[in-house]
Amino acid sequence: MAIDHDHLMNFPIPEVRQRVTPRDAVFYALSVGLGQDPLDRRQLDYVDHHRALKALPSMAVVLGHPGFWLRDPRTGVDAVRLVHGEQGIRLLKPLPVDGEIIGRTRVIGLVDKGAGKGALLYSEKQVIDAATGDLLAVTESTTFLRGDGGFGGPAGPIKPPHPIPEGAPDWTIDLATRPEQALYYRLNGDDNPLHADPGTAEKAGFPRPILHGLCTLGVAAHALLRALGDYDAARCRSLALRFTAPVFPGETIRTEIWRDGAFRARVVERDQIVVNNGRAEFEGVRP
Repeated sequence: MAIDHDHLMNFPIPEVRQRVTPRDAVFYALSVGLGQDPLDRRQLDYVDHHRALKALPSMAVVLGHPGFWLRDPRTGVDAVRLVHGEQGIRLLKPLPVDGEIIGRTRVIGLVDKGAGKGALLYSEKQVIDAATGDLLAVTESTTFLRGDGGFGGPAGPIKPPHPIPEGAPDWTIDLATRPEQALYYRLNGDDNPLHADPGTAEKAGFPRPILHGLCTLGVAAHALLRALGDYDAARCRSLALRFTAPVFPGETIRTEIWRDGAFRARVVERDQIVVNNGRAEFEGVRP
């Protein structure tokens, strides 16, 4: 079944109502690697439920998550071959650790790169406070549909990448992932079998299950929060990045950060860039 442009642009992605609890906030932080250093008291504000908890800014990507909706055969998408290409987060108000939110997701763009070249699907999710109606965050995703080009859709526009500065980064932060981390992370609601089942990973062209792109984002966001925000989540205004290669659970992610908020990340063990063209904005940080 080929993609129908108009049908996919208007695909009815279900609205999600989610009760957020302190346990959810703690679990998300643990699933992206916080708490591995038992002597770092600043991390405890995100993982110790006996404290006045804070929600990590990157938690916006899992709040109100509609699940793996592109697996629905009515989309016409080859769900086995898709990969997460880009992700952005814009924060308008602090994320809750206790309350109800609404997630509203919609397709906002579709680009046909041509037969054999795949397609790009742009989607947006609004995270809304159910009690007040306030918009808390907006996330934007680019999904690369590797098996779905040539359906006769528009050839653009394509988002330009944010440039990385020349010269050495101002901060370099190494954070380890754990071998079972993808199995934890998928409990946030992203249950694509690519991250758990060896057979699915093999069909997608990977030697073993890979880490979720959004988990890699969470690790990089942790490094940014340390370098640019001194672990103060309220200072984070936005971040955006491009995924360039997969991470295998158990590898170490090195995030390279420039003072103007540009960043990229690489896997130390393979010296391969896995996140590029990143841009983060934190209150009080000036180039």
